Amino acid sequence: MLNDNTIIAISTPTGIGAISIVRLSGDKALEIVDVFFKNKSKKKLINQKTNTSHYGQIVDKGTLIDEVIVTIYKNPNSFTGEDTVEISCHGSKYIQQKILHLFIKNGVAPAKPGEFSLRSFLNGKRDLIQAEAIADLISSESEASHSLAIKQMKGGFSIEIKKLRKKLLDFASLIELELDFSEEDIEFADRNQFKLLLNKIEKTISKLTDSFSLGNVLKNGIPIAIIGPPNSGKSTLLNTLLNEDKAIVSEIAGTTRDIIEDQINLNGINFRFIDTAGLRKTKNKIEKIGIKKTYNKLKNASYILYMIDSQSYIKKKSNIKLEINSILKKIKNTPIMILFNKIDIYKISDNDLSDLNMDKVQISAKNKTGIKTLINKLILNFKNDKDQTLITNARHYSALLKTNKSVSNIKKGLSNNIPGDLLSIDIKEAIENLGEITGEITNDELLGNIFGKFCIGK
Repeated sequence: MLNDNTIIAISTPTGIGAISIVRLSGDKALEIVDVFFKNKSKKKLINQKTNTSHYGQIVDKGTLIDEVIVTIYKNPNSFTGEDTVEISCHGSKYIQQKILHLFIKNGVAPAKPGEFSLRSFLNGKRDLIQAEAIADLISSESEASHSLAIKQMKGGFSIEIKKLRKKLLDFASLIELELDFSEEDIEFADRNQFKLLLNKIEKTISKLTDSFSLGNVLKNGIPIAIIGPPNSGKSTLLNTLLNEDKAIVSEIAGTTRDIIEDQINLNGINFRFIDTAGLRKTKNKIEKIGIKKTYNKLKNASYILYMIDSQSYIKKKSNIKLEINSILKKIKNTPIMILFNKIDIYKISDNDLSDLNMDKVQISAKNKTGIKTLINKLILNFKNDKDQTLITNARHYSALLKTNKSVSNIKKGLSNNIPGDLLSIDIKEAIENLGEITGEITNDELLGNIFGKFCIGK
């Protein structure tokens, strides 16, 4: 899938800006740029030291295209592991295209999406996890998603997977050795040590797969559903959290009939708050559709805020508890917090809440009382331990699940004393699944699928 040509792309966003960067990579990158780059010293770029910048002009047949800064990175001291040239030109669309077309016309191939990163991977500059983290880093919109991408780029997850795979390979080699001496009935692989390793692998994989839900929501924004009866203050809370009039607020029950949502960054974490239709029995067809949408949103929410009017809770405590229990059955393991709103009108005593054994906060969405407490509790629930490795990629998650299945089969095989040749099949499968994550085992189709989603120029 990779051609041997020198490639080129505009690496900065499309549009007009002060500066734009045109990037070339390949064996002929320096040689080709030298033809059109002119400076006062008349020194060839190919003779300059790596990681240096040079002021000059891009000239085509005596016509000045632009004054530029050319930065050179000689292999292997470059992102791609190849000779790389970055031309910093003025951000005019015309200039960008003029430089791009000049080099394409002279034999340089337009880069495919993600081809620079692909070359970096194929040239051994980074493994597949680290390469994928580049795309995550580019698209990160919060401190949390940025932190996750940086950690994966540094190779923390990669090292963990590679260590497990290496130990499995060592045992696989011993099993294969036993097969070579099958007639002599010699056991090279210590079964007890092997079982300990498999238990460790299972524990590590379970920890990683369990982290996928948290990692995914931190990466994409945490969906928080605001639910409750009509007129409990859900829309007011949304407006207060966003600090804008996003949702219509009215004393008329059932005003919110469609899903309203928006995103806000709190302490480096993106939260996506979702205002929903009030939960109640109704004959109104439109309102019924809104309530149905509310229950559908509950399935995808990572956290639920159930709002209730403080006075209503005191008057209808038993009914509300039944409603909460009904919701709990629908959401299964999704965390829920009960918000007692309108404490500016009526505040509930601690005794009246003592029998409600779940997370709860008393607030006034209108007066912003208790909002800081609410926000701090949300942040605390989703604050990631910096030392913890989180899975954010569905491909990694799938490969880990497959590995876990193979490890389970190996353990069963050991318990049943199956022959080494059958045992080695499951071991090889586990090794391959782990190798797919880091890119130690791969194919063109997989690489095309991964890097095809990258932006051109990266």
